[in-house]
Amino acid sequence: MGFTVTTSEQVTEIVVDHPPVNALTVSGWYELADLVTVAGRNQEVAAVVLRAEGRGFNAGVDIKEMQSTEGFAALIGANRGCYAAFKAVYECEVPVIAAVHGYCLGGGIGLVGNSDVIVAAEGTRFGLPEVNQGALGAATHMARLVPQHAMRELVYTAEPVDASVLHGWGSVSRVVPLEQLRDTALDLAAVIASKGPYIIRRAKESLNGIDPVDVNRSYRFEQGFTFELNLAGAGDEARDAFVEGRQHPPR
Repeated sequence: MGFTVTTSEQVTEIVVDHPPVNALTVSGWYELADLVTVAGRNQEVAAVVLRAEGRGFNAGVDIKEMQSTEGFAALIGANRGCYAAFKAVYECEVPVIAAVHGYCLGGGIGLVGNSDVIVAAEGTRFGLPEVNQGALGAATHMARLVPQHAMRELVYTAEPVDASVLHGWGSVSRVVPLEQLRDTALDLAAVIASKGPYIIRRAKESLNGIDPVDVNRSYRFEQGFTFELNLAGAGDEARDAFVEGRQHPPR
């Protein structure tokens, strides 16, 4: 799995580069979780920047891996791996800045929704295509980005929303040209890193403590319905249609 990690001036930059679309395999989600956790535990680090190379930030889970793996190991692994990665971002001991470009879909919403600050390149699209792919999940995290009724519409329609709309709602901090995205994220991280490191860590801990929703438990509840869809046959049918590039009929 393609990840690079660099640390400079108290900021760790984690970059995902897994062509063609940055859809992560089971092992990739677990590896990302470990990288974020280790970065946060490093007492020399005051902030983490999470970004990606390639066409877009993240396209979610690798459905082709899931459908080509016999049995349910890949489905279970993807669910647990996503849970681990989202949890790692949320519980990272230092603030996480997500620098998002191109598209942020499915599992990408989980990463970004659990981040502390979000900056996006112009034209970036955020969406949950789960219902098209026979799954449910990350509405928990989308609800941290958009108003409640907008979240429901985005889940039901599987249509994406532009970064400029999220900026208007206040969840995306800045929308900048793509060539300025990395510098913008690093500049924000540098401001955070200029504060007292012990104080920033306690600030992160305190803000998590006052969240009105337990994101870990909420997301795990959603995941249970993915397993129900799979047991009913609807999930596997939808994923097969996706892999084969055909329209998934209503069930």
